[in-house]
Amino acid sequence: MEDIINKETASPASATRGELMGALESILFVTGEPLPKPEIARVFGLSDFELSVLLADLEGELALNKRGIRLFTTGDTVQLVSAPEYDPWLIKLLNPPQEKNLSDSMMETLSVIAYRQPVTRADIEAVRGVRCEYAVSQLLKQGFIKELGRKDVVGRPMMFGTTDAFLRRFGLHSIDELPPMPEIETDEEKLEV
Repeated sequence: MEDIINKETASPASATRGELMGALESILFVTGEPLPKPEIARVFGLSDFELSVLLADLEGELALNKRGIRLFTTGDTVQLVSAPEYDPWLIKLLNPPQEKNLSDSMMETLSVIAYRQPVTRADIEAVRGVRCEYAVSQLLKQGFIKELGRKDVVGRPMMFGTTDAFLRRFGLHSIDELPPMPEIETDEEKLEV
C-alpha cells in the first residue's frame, strides 16, 4: 500500500499506511453517514485507484481482526456499519424499533424501478396496471428513489432510479447484485401445457 500511495500527495505528507487507515476510519466513524468516494479522495489527496486500495486494505484489516465494524461500500459512497456477526448483541442491547415497512404497492413500484431504471410513472403503471403516484411520492420522501431527469419524449416525463439508501436497505453494494428476475409465464404458455 505504501508503494502505491505517494506520500507527497497524502495529507499529512508523512502519513504511513497505518495512519492513513486510522484517519479514514476516524473520518467514517465521526460522520456516521455514507461519504462520497470523491470527497474522501479529495481529503486524502488520493487518486481513485489509491483510494480503492486504501479502502480494500481497511476492509480486509477490519474483517481479519474480527472488529465490530465493517466498511459498506457502494459505487459512490463508503460508510462504517456494524459487523453482521455481532447483530445478536446489538439486538439485545438496543431492541431496535422496527423499520417502517414498505407497503405491497410501494415494494412493487420499487421493484419495477430497480429492475427497469430509469423509468417514468407511465412505465411503472404499464407494468403494474394501476396508478403509482402515491407509492412514488412515498419512495421519494423515504429516499429510496430519486429523480434522474426527464425523458426526451412529448410531455418530458420525469424518470426515476434507485439511490444508495435503497442499496443499504436491501444489503446490496450495487444494483448488479439484484437477483435475476423470474421468468413469467404468459397466458399462451399456460395454455400450451
